[in-house]
Amino acid sequence: MPAVWTAVLPIALLLVSNVFMTFAWYGHLKFTDRPLWLAIAASWGIALAEYCFAVPANRIGHQIYSTAQLKTMQEVITLTVFVGFSVFYLNEPVTLNQGIGFALIATGAFFIFK
Repeated sequence: MPAVWTAVLPIALLLVSNVFMTFAWYGHLKFTDRPLWLAIAASWGIALAEYCFAVPANRIGHQIYSTAQLKTMQEVITLTVFVGFSVFYLNEPVTLNQGIGFALIATGAFFIFK
């Protein structure tokens, strides 16, 4: 597999994985009138799809990234996906304090890659 593909593919897979993960963890919050067992069952089904992207992302990514770098990428991608999900799906605005907190996490990620 070409080096550029090996570098980019894990990021793309983690992005898709995190979209599934975010829906599995938080998507049911729009459907609080449904039974909890149904939310759990649906979340497990979505989480299975999430793992089908996360595991290959880490397996492929570990060829060129350290485990700490992969975990850091995953966390930054998670926050990015979560902000979009929160704003566009749950209609919850991002507050200044949340933005500052996310920026501090991104700053920490910067140092993991240095």
